[in-house]
Amino acid sequence: MLDVAKKKEATQPKKEYRIVRYFREVKAELQKVIWPTRQTAVRLTLIVLGVTAAMSVFLGFVDWVFSRLFGLLLG
Repeated sequence: MLDVAKKKEATQPKKEYRIVRYFREVKAELQKVIWPTRQTAVRLTLIVLGVTAAMSVFLGFVDWVFSRLFGLLLG
């Protein structure tokens, strides 16, 4: 009966061991990441900002057109 209890304890990792293992795995995964160069990161950021600005202008224009149309229809 004692052997079964010892095996059960040995197979279940303690809570603090799980936390340590988690952070070790996180570190290992981050080392596998291929980080972009500064130039690539800046270029992609500018693309995102440009698309966001263009969509804002487009949606603002569509909103303006619809508000004018509804103003004409409703009086």
